[in-house]
Amino acid sequence: MMLQNATAQDMKAQDMMSRGTMSLSEVEALAQELFTAQKAGQMIPVLPSSCPDFDLNAAYEVEALLKRMREADGHKAVGRKVGYANKAMWRVLKLETLVWAHMYDDTVHYNEHNRAALALAPVRSLKIEPEIVFCLKRPLLAEGLDAAAVLESIDWLAMGFEIIDCPFPDWKFQAGDFVASFGLHAALVVGEKVPVQSDAISQLVEELPRFQVRMSKNGEFVEEGSGKNSLRSPALCVAELAVAILRRFPTQLLGAGELVSTGTLTSGHATQSGDRWTAEVTGLPLPSLTLVMS
Repeated sequence: MMLQNATAQDMKAQDMMSRGTMSLSEVEALAQELFTAQKAGQMIPVLPSSCPDFDLNAAYEVEALLKRMREADGHKAVGRKVGYANKAMWRVLKLETLVWAHMYDDTVHYNEHNRAALALAPVRSLKIEPEIVFCLKRPLLAEGLDAAAVLESIDWLAMGFEIIDCPFPDWKFQAGDFVASFGLHAALVVGEKVPVQSDAISQLVEELPRFQVRMSKNGEFVEEGSGKNSLRSPALCVAELAVAILRRFPTQLLGAGELVSTGTLTSGHATQSGDRWTAEVTGLPLPSLTLVMS
């Protein structure tokens, strides 16, 4: 289904958002609390989801306010990061689709030499996740896209490390808490960009579900993951994200130049200063990526 009437769909989306029972003042207060906690590296001892009026609609209202706060601080949203790119988790958390949050110009770091160092402060509890990163060359405006159709809209792909920082005790939270807390996003390190050529798309469609990534820490093997761990293929993850955004925010679609970090290919692993992580890729024409936490 192509986007035909953005105004009418936006009104429908806003009506969906307004069905939550959390007041605007409560949403604003929660957004300010989460914004302040992130800047100061403070924990949030009480989950937003512990409030009976908090739901996923309220979480996206908070996320939108956080985006405006970041923009007011002079930063630009440059893409979206995906959470719960695993349908098994949807059943557990009673989700209908994946969730997402924005990434920003000061949280995304490019490294064309596939070896990077990253210092973050202040932080609370960090984990590292290997992910496939895509950059769009044109907007995604339709539902029902297959992997090939998505890749036709992709400019380049790269191996990436997302660093997530949890403000909640013991890494325990619900999907709405995730969305409302910047999607736990602290940083994204992007490796060498590999252009998506039209004549290579059919091969990429076959490779993306099957490729392997081997994670090691300080030279020791930690875990191996596969492209199928991102909704059976990172390209299909982008298709799902496009539909999820279209249905909730019809005028805020994935646009040209946006980055999409498509969800972790392995478990998230705790990390700290001094760790050296390497993601070795096989079965996909991407070089390995090494990151030193400093």
